[in-house]
Amino acid sequence: MKKYFLLLFILPILCLSSFTQDFISPVTLDWDTHFKGKADKKSPYLALTAMTWHYQYDAVLSKNQVKIKLTNRVSIDIDRSWAKWDKLKDQNLRDHLLHHEQGHANIEYILLKEADRVLKNRSYSVKNYKTEIATLANEIGSYFDVMQKNYDEETVHGSNHKMQEKWDKIIADKMNEVN
Repeated sequence: MKKYFLLLFILPILCLSSFTQDFISPVTLDWDTHFKGKADKKSPYLALTAMTWHYQYDAVLSKNQVKIKLTNRVSIDIDRSWAKWDKLKDQNLRDHLLHHEQGHANIEYILLKEADRVLKNRSYSVKNYKTEIATLANEIGSYFDVMQKNYDEETVHGSNHKMQEKWDKIIADKMNEVN
């Protein structure tokens, strides 16, 4: 039993570190590199991009305040990201869907940059800094989770071309803001 627990604990850490990178620009998704997972046949969707945001920090005490040295990363889990290749024979459909999935990666890049800005540029109290950082990080993560959900709902997972164009502009504007 202990061996299984240890394996279940270590394996995700190894997988996460393998596909984690610091983005100085958003990753450019491509079907061959980023979508290696087994498609969920029960899903009504044609593709899924699995991403995770991870942060860690070192605290630096100064008088009665704490500043942090932040390491902020996004990972794309290529083994959990998938596409239904049997339904993506048409090149225009493939291109359009990859464009939509790229929007998800771009939103995650915005999260990365915004979390970097917000978490680094704040002083925290010595007494409660761990709670303050965790609370703020959870708020940031929740905000972007909602943004990802809204992106899918409003574009109908990329199939509403008019709304996709609107979201493309929203995402481009936000990317300009954070850069």
